[in-house]
Amino acid sequence: MPPLFNQQDLNMAKLDDRLASLATMSPAQLSKEWEAAHGAEPPGVTGAHLRRLLAQRLQEKRHGGLPLRVARELDRVAQGTGAVSAPAQRPALTPGTRLIREWNGQTIAVEVTEAGFCWQDRHWRSLSQIARAVTGAHWSGPRFFGLTSRG
Repeated sequence: MPPLFNQQDLNMAKLDDRLASLATMSPAQLSKEWEAAHGAEPPGVTGAHLRRLLAQRLQEKRHGGLPLRVARELDRVAQGTGAVSAPAQRPALTPGTRLIREWNGQTIAVEVTEAGFCWQDRHWRSLSQIARAVTGAHWSGPRFFGLTSRG
């Protein structure tokens, strides 16, 4: 069998064949493939884990890896030099809370109720329904009312 990583073109059919061939390789063969692909000894992991690492490398070679920015951030986190911030929590909406938004000169005032939201003397299940009624376009209701940031 030819080495997994030595051939230039790696189309989908060849990728599938190469991934399938990993399942039948012994740990020694997997180590040899790792050395051929990376020019170094494989990490001290089990054969099953090495098989997964090689499969990931083959797929990266065919489809591309992580964007450089993401890879750098993961490296920083792994080294303990990067802080991972928790996603911003949406404020809790308790019954009686009023959400105010100005849209095209019109003030939109929504009241939070036990069962959802009240706007223009009508009950709504979600803020997104209200945002759509106001704008005529699909909007994230929480974003429309400023409860989440963009992105």
